[in-house]
Amino acid sequence: MASSLSSCWALTLVIWGLLVVASKVNFYSDFDITWGNNRAKILNNGEQLHLSLDKYSGSGFQSKNEYLFGNIHMRLTLVPGNSAGTVTAYYLSSQGPTHDEIDFEFLGNLSGDPYTLHTNVFSRGKGNREQQFHLWFDPTKDFHTYSILWNANHIKFSVDATPIRVFKNAEHLGVPSPKNQPMKLYSSLWNADDWATRGGLVKTDWSQAPFVASYSNFEADACVASISSASSSSPCKASAWLSQEALDANEQEKLKWVQENYMVYNYCTDTKHFPQGLPECSLPS
Repeated sequence: MASSLSSCWALTLVIWGLLVVASKVNFYSDFDITWGNNRAKILNNGEQLHLSLDKYSGSGFQSKNEYLFGNIHMRLTLVPGNSAGTVTAYYLSSQGPTHDEIDFEFLGNLSGDPYTLHTNVFSRGKGNREQQFHLWFDPTKDFHTYSILWNANHIKFSVDATPIRVFKNAEHLGVPSPKNQPMKLYSSLWNADDWATRGGLVKTDWSQAPFVASYSNFEADACVASISSASSSSPCKASAWLSQEALDANEQEKLKWVQENYMVYNYCTDTKHFPQGLPECSLPS
């Protein structure tokens, strides 16, 4: 199985012509503000970016680079106070009806209630792989690091270097894996009070606007899809994270701690919506 995955991975790299780039953020050079007019602002000589939301519009940005596999980190401070109805999305995605996507979404809540961290994985346009968590800290008080490690073997979601979720490659069980489509990194702050907080029961309080989320310290040790390097072999092989297949013992303990204490929804145990079960849910982390 491992050799098969490695062969597919190497072939993918050759097809796309990839360059491993390890970079630290400069929001001016690494990202484009894509919507929201002046609601999105780059500050401190490119070291920080703020997104804001008011009753007229939210805002968003996307990476200039397109990645096929990566170990990606961003530090975020979420909307403080009464953030009910707001969603801060931070995700990788390709385009089109059969797109792949790897999601962090932070669902706001009433003051004093915990944020809900919503995760999902799409492959070939199909999602419905949600897991949700509360956090063991207040994500509005300071910056915390939210990471996605994405390779041909698995996708690992981490918060402050603590794994919270692993999605394994299960192609041998007939489950499509997001490993063939390059993806850009996106983020947005928007109003979703029809569903975001308690299923839409709690609406956005616009008297609290503007709502602001802050970003810093983006790092991408990643394979960048590059037409100019199409003739290269597989330069990504030198990066250790690309061949990682499973969590080590310490990571396994951290993952277990998070899932036992902070997971609030798991599609793998949702027998109402998935009565036949899901093959990828039986795989070890």
